Amino acid sequence: MLSKSATMMLGLINKQPQNAYEIIKTLEFMNVKWWYNIADSTVYSTLRTLDNKGLIVGVSEKNGNMPFRTVYSITDRGKEELKGTLINSILSFDYDTNVFSIAAFLLDFFEPKEQITLLENRIEILKKYIDGIEKWISHPDGKTTPLHYIITVERMASLAKAELSGTNKLVELLKMNQKGN
Repeated sequence: MLSKSATMMLGLINKQPQNAYEIIKTLEFMNVKWWYNIADSTVYSTLRTLDNKGLIVGVSEKNGNMPFRTVYSITDRGKEELKGTLINSILSFDYDTNVFSIAAFLLDFFEPKEQITLLENRIEILKKYIDGIEKWISHPDGKTTPLHYIITVERMASLAKAELSGTNKLVELLKMNQKGN
């Protein structure tokens, strides 16, 4: 499974070949830093790592008087890694909400019907997760379970419910968009 930064880089390169500077500018333009801050140095080191692993390939280009720049394209192996990571990120729940946020940001990797199917599967997973947490919350052993454990688990349930609500809204919007096209 790819790191969050690697997932973001591969997703952006999958949309169109880019160099490091273009990726940094895209991240700035889309205000990604407000929910997942990727340092410029991380962009460069992640691209090097992805290139070394054969997930992207870089080609040096010269544009006028500008210095040479390396433009990266995703390889077939990179697309497979990206697909696997996105599916795993959608079909699991992680308290690091950036994992799903990045997958949702790159959801257009999949065809519209597949997007909805993946998200509906996520909804079922989240419902089961929430149900399990709520069963534990409603039956804690008050004599041996410290109050801060119970409150922490309740907080975890709140996060899962927020993810469920957001995923439901996303499915609703995708379905509306599909009907409009």
